Amino acid sequence: MSLLTGKKIVVMGVANKRSIAWGCAKALTDQGAEVIYTYQNERMAKQLEKLIGSEAFKVECDVASDESIKECFTKIGDYAGEIHGVVHAVAYANKEDLSGSVVDISRAGYALAQDISAYSLIAVTRYAKDYLAQNSGIVTLSYLGSQRAVPNYNMMGIAKAALEAAVRYLAADLSPQGIRVNGISAGAIKTLAVTGVKDYQKLIQLSEERTPDHVGVTIEEVGNTCAFLISPAASGIIGEVIFVDKGVHLS
Repeated sequence: MSLLTGKKIVVMGVANKRSIAWGCAKALTDQGAEVIYTYQNERMAKQLEKLIGSEAFKVECDVASDESIKECFTKIGDYAGEIHGVVHAVAYANKEDLSGSVVDISRAGYALAQDISAYSLIAVTRYAKDYLAQNSGIVTLSYLGSQRAVPNYNMMGIAKAALEAAVRYLAADLSPQGIRVNGISAGAIKTLAVTGVKDYQKLIQLSEERTPDHVGVTIEEVGNTCAFLISPAASGIIGEVIFVDKGVHLS
């Protein structure tokens, strides 16, 4: 029997076949889970349907709106009864805040990035927790730029630092209810999100050079860790941010 046979897992943030969220969704499916997908708007729904077909259950969810998140999880609850995990792979910052000097980040740009990239985990958890089964898991996605000053990562690094702090506080808050919260700090992968960072090619090249075999981490490798963390097999892991970057963080 696979780790997640019979489980229903919500995956938020699949943009295309290169998305880390897509790697997570595939790994969850391989482990026997039924994946429930969320999408931001109708345009994203069309992109998602190209990947998953029309039969998979999917729900609109704009994480900038509490009303939208609440409605999303109400629909998920009506469909599934209970769920066994949530994968939060949602982040955004203005492109101009991913280059240049940090001191030039506007107040509005700072608030926007924190809202979508960090606060959304708290908001999603608030509305998901009523439907989460005992020993379920919530996993979010971060990056090394939360802990180190990575060139041009700028505002997103600041937001990811807040996200990782949220993981620890949510984990302490929800673990008595049987809900585990963890994060994955994934290596640099060419995703739609990364291409918004100035000189992202150099970032990926440097990351690959720092791995032992000079081959970067894949969305499948990140996805496999996500599936494990969601599963009951990871019952002893609470409030961690686990590096899945093939050792880049060591150097």
